[in-house]
Amino acid sequence: MQQSNDKSRFVPAAGRHGLTRIYDHVIALTMRESLFRGHLVDGILEDLPPDGRIADVGAGTGTLAIALARAAPATDVIAIEPDPKTLEIAKGKSGAHAVDWQSALADDLPVADESCDRVVMSLLLHHLDPTQKRAALTEAHRVLRPSGRLHIADWGPAQDPLMRTTFFILQLIDGFPNTADHAAGRLPGMIEDAGFDDVNRSDRIRTVWGSLELLSAVGQSPLPTQR
Repeated sequence: MQQSNDKSRFVPAAGRHGLTRIYDHVIALTMRESLFRGHLVDGILEDLPPDGRIADVGAGTGTLAIALARAAPATDVIAIEPDPKTLEIAKGKSGAHAVDWQSALADDLPVADESCDRVVMSLLLHHLDPTQKRAALTEAHRVLRPSGRLHIADWGPAQDPLMRTTFFILQLIDGFPNTADHAAGRLPGMIEDAGFDDVNRSDRIRTVWGSLELLSAVGQSPLPTQR
């Protein structure tokens, strides 16, 4: 979801409020959903403490949060999403009772400092402008424990001319300012700038809309002192 400091001004997934109810179908048809979500879940759960805590930021319609709660029943899964209509859809899904649903923006998480083992941002960051991206990543760093990990699934540079063309269509929908950092491959550097260590790309998946990258990082480095 695209977000701003005012919840009333964010733009929902696919860019139009009227498309929210078909969002799951679009993802399933165009994004190789079972593949990328399966890889994402495996990475998130690797070495996770049995009683760990996961924050799914920009949780959308809740598919990933519910899958995580189902795969790790002892884990505390918090799904954070600002759109009440999207939250309504998420809470109506099978398995939603196992998730703690919260309404908030990515740059102001309702989570205490160093209280999460994992923070997940799946198909979120390309909806945010550069300033919002940095704020969201800084918040993720704040809420992660020192040994915790950030996991991101989002767009990276196109792998060939065809993918550049299809990603251009996505940019028309989501906005060129929001997606320029992704097209240029700047997202890993932005993660490092937010204080993370060991930024790693574990997978790159070809989809209808472009190249989807799975990134992870460790939240160990202290943020630089502001002068």
